Formats: sequence, C-alpha cells, structure tokens
Amino acid sequence: MTAEDRSRGVEVAPEFPVLDSLRAVGALAVLTTHVAFQSGAYVRNGSWGDLLSRLDVGVAIFFVLSGFLLGRPHFARRMLDVAPPPTGRYYWKRVLRIYPVYVVTVVLALSLIPENRSAGVAEWARSLTLTDIYLTGSLPQGLTQMWSLAVEVSFYAVLPLLMLLALGRTHRRLRPARVGIVLAAMVAVSCWWHLQLVATLGTHSDGSPAQWLPAYLSWFAVGLALALADVLRQAGPTAGGPRRATRLLEALEGSPGVCWALALGLMLVASTPVAGPTLLYVATDAEALTKSLLYAVIGGLVVVSGLRPPAGGYARLMSARLPRHLGHVSYSVFCLHLPILYFVMEGIGFELFGGHTWQIWALTVTLSLAASEVAYRVVERPAMRLRNLGRRGSSSAPRTRHRAATTR
Repeated sequence: MTAEDRSRGVEVAPEFPVLDSLRAVGALAVLTTHVAFQSGAYVRNGSWGDLLSRLDVGVAIFFVLSGFLLGRPHFARRMLDVAPPPTGRYYWKRVLRIYPVYVVTVVLALSLIPENRSAGVAEWARSLTLTDIYLTGSLPQGLTQMWSLAVEVSFYAVLPLLMLLALGRTHRRLRPARVGIVLAAMVAVSCWWHLQLVATLGTHSDGSPAQWLPAYLSWFAVGLALALADVLRQAGPTAGGPRRATRLLEALEGSPGVCWALALGLMLVASTPVAGPTLLYVATDAEALTKSLLYAVIGGLVVVSGLRPPAGGYARLMSARLPRHLGHVSYSVFCLHLPILYFVMEGIGFELFGGHTWQIWALTVTLSLAASEVAYRVVERPAMRLRNLGRRGSSSAPRTRHRAATTR
C-alpha cells in the first residue's frame, strides 16, 4: 500500500471554524468564575455557586484545544509522508501568538495596580518570563490567571519532543499504537503527579508544583488523541487505526447536543465535594486528581462538538462571524480581564465578596471586550504579520484551501 493510498483525504491544515468560537466559551467561563469568586457568589448561591466555581474548566478547554490544533499537523504530515513543521518557525509563531499581549498585560498590571507598585526587578523578571509558578507560590495582583499560560507555554516547549517520541524519525509511517502509548504515559504521569509528586515536591520547592505542566498532561493528551482520531478518520480504514475510536468520534461529532449534555452532567459531578472544595481550601490528592480527570473529559467533549464542518444548526450558529470573532479576541480577553475586574471593583467601590455579581460581570465583560478589540487590532494582528519574517522558499506542507484555527 502506498503512502498516497494511506493518506487519501488527509488535510494538513483544515479549518475548524467552531473551535474559534469555543475559545471564546473558554475565556468567558474563566472570566465568569473569577467574577463569581470576587463577588462572593461561590458561597451565596448554594449549588449554583458551586457550579460557578467550576467554570475554571475553561482552562481545560484551552489545553485540549492546544493539544488538538498543535498536534494534528504532526499526525497529518506523517500520514502524508511530509517533514514535520520546522521547530524554529513553530517556536517563533508561538512567541508571536502569546508574548506581545502578555507583555502589555504585565506592564499594565504591575504599573497601575497599587498592590504591585512595590514590585522590584526580580518580580518583573519572573512575570515577564512566566516563571512565577516555578519560583514562588503566588502571582501578582491582576495576573493570577497567568499560571495556566505558563503551563501552556511549557507544553509548547516540549511538544516537538513529545511528537518525536510518538512518531519516531521522519519517513516512518504513522503508528497509532505507538502514539497511544505516549498518550497513555502522559495520563499516567499526570495521575502520579497529583497523587504523589505534588506533595513531595511541595516540601522542597518555593514554587507551586500543582500548577506545573505534568499535572495537566492528561488535558493535552485528550487533545492529541482527538487530533490522531481525526487524521485517521480522514485517512480511512486503510490507515490502520482503531476503527472503534474513529466511529465514536464520528458519532459524537454528529451529536453536539449529546456532547454538551454529557459535559454538563460531568460539570454537575465536578461541583460536588468529590472534586474537592469550591473555595481556597486545599483539596486532597484524590480530589485533585478526580477534578483533573473530570475536566479532561469535559474539555474533550466540548472540543469534539466543534470538529464537524458547519452543516447542522449548532455548527452554523457557532461558525457565524460574531462568535468566531469573539474567539479571535478571546486571548486578549483572557489576559486583560483580571486587571479590568480589579479596576471595576476598586473604581466603582464594589466590596470584595460583597455581592452584585451580575453587575460586576456585565461591566467586566463589556470593558474586557472593548479592551481586547483594541489589543487584537493594535498588538495581536501586527505581531502575527511577522510570523514569516526571514522565511525563504515555500513550505514543505501540501497546499490546502483552508486556514486552520489557532490556539488561544
């Protein structure tokens, strides 16, 4: 069987328009849980408050999306017997995607928020290099959400190595079983990290091991698994992949309502004590692992709902211009919403844990969207125009009619 036969129908960079909109869902979930915490909604609304506390599941959606969107080109290229994406250019594009808006946010938060004005050179250096979670147990006011960005950047850094382990050397055929072993190892490391290494390392480190990459490898593994299944489905039964997995993927893709219903059901489970406390109390190792695994599945279900082309009503709605644009500005929303929330609370005089959740939420969403629109046009888009700086010749990837969704 030739490589051309195996790879028939595989696209290196297909478009997933719904995934753009799902990034906005993740960002809105993170913003909402932060507003709910600072307004005291966690403890004022019973089970509803417990559910609001679990909207940090938006981070899991981000991580699954990253695993899918960044891993899929590797699997598709290997199926097509094409060289992997150049590592240097991959890192350059990741820097352009993440760092400019991040730097703007750090400068604003450390310069304008009174609690941060005493920050010295060391604090600035840690924030600008995304190393707070490794060197100290806390992050500056207005930047506490950036622990997840530090984790994601760590994943960006190790992805080429993970792909080397999963795919082997260039020009070897894609072996789903080998990829599956690597993904299973990622999940195993994540479980081991929660159950033993967080506590062990926590006694020997000034950082926060519970917020390091190994704790979240299972979330990225779900995204990588979906990427592999999507490529194998496009390649067809001759690719040698597990047909049961691709059939399940096809069934779930065709039923986004089922995906969301299952995700909501698991969210209700996650909002119970089985996944740990809803406030800033320390969860047990088992509770932390339970929450992590539940979030991995929830993130996977949400992402699966966006993999089918825009044919049904859900896909058409989520592929419309407005929700997709909200996805495009969602990274700036993620970065800027906490400094904006701080100024909403302080500027208007809302008391911490003093209620007024939905007034604070509406103001924070409105101002975050306005600021993010400016950041997207003035910072993000100009930065991404530099992604081909110094590039010579044409890409080794096959031409494609589509533009792939981008992470964050």
